[in-house]
Amino acid sequence: MQRYKLTIEYRGTDYAGWQRQKDARSIQQEIEEAIFAFSGQDATIHAAGRTDAGVHARGQVAHVDLSPLKKPMDPFEITKAINAFLIEKSISVLSAEPVEEDFHARFAAQNKLYIYRILNRPALAALEKNLVWHVKQPLDVRAMHEAAQILTGYHDFTTFRGSQCQAKSPERTLDRLDIYERPYDSCGGCEIIIEAEARSFLHHQVRNMVGTLSLIGLGKWTAKNLGDALKACDRTQGGPSAPAAGLYLVRVDY
Repeated sequence: MQRYKLTIEYRGTDYAGWQRQKDARSIQQEIEEAIFAFSGQDATIHAAGRTDAGVHARGQVAHVDLSPLKKPMDPFEITKAINAFLIEKSISVLSAEPVEEDFHARFAAQNKLYIYRILNRPALAALEKNLVWHVKQPLDVRAMHEAAQILTGYHDFTTFRGSQCQAKSPERTLDRLDIYERPYDSCGGCEIIIEAEARSFLHHQVRNMVGTLSLIGLGKWTAKNLGDALKACDRTQGGPSAPAAGLYLVRVDY
């Protein structure tokens, strides 16, 4: 068996998330079926993180074990062969790299970078519907960024933990949480980018942090409110969860 590290890009809009499910299409299922279609092998792929329904990826990482193929193929040919069966699936394997048998996409990961995209303008998103969170009211990006630094470092993140989170501990170290804006169109619309970097995240942690920080951007909360919410260790004391549409897994480091 040869283990391969796959780097994957996908649009999560039409899928029930990464993980296989009985009654809904998933990213994992589509890729496993593509692998079977070209190789005849019923392989299971293991991802660095199980993204939720509607969440996207530019740099998801997974690994898969393949037996020797009837026709020898190099990694580039394997990438092409998988993608040939994903043409209409909004999923693309960017690379397939042979790795040692002890490599594990999830457990070997040292760092993950997520970004969250907010379209901040009155007009709806015509070209990127389901790829951004549309917020009509102006957001104070500087206030959001300054307050966000309260969340960096080692904390109990229960306030920002999803109710279905299966992690044994709510304690995590958030290495970076940066927020900035850039022009989106020629009529004053802007795109707000939130970059969150850590070794691991709790279920819905990034979306819950973004939703809470939006209250600061709207002037409804202050940095003190955010600090009090963090210390409360109570999800009901936090803000809303931002929609899945704006979230992207961008990079996994090993």
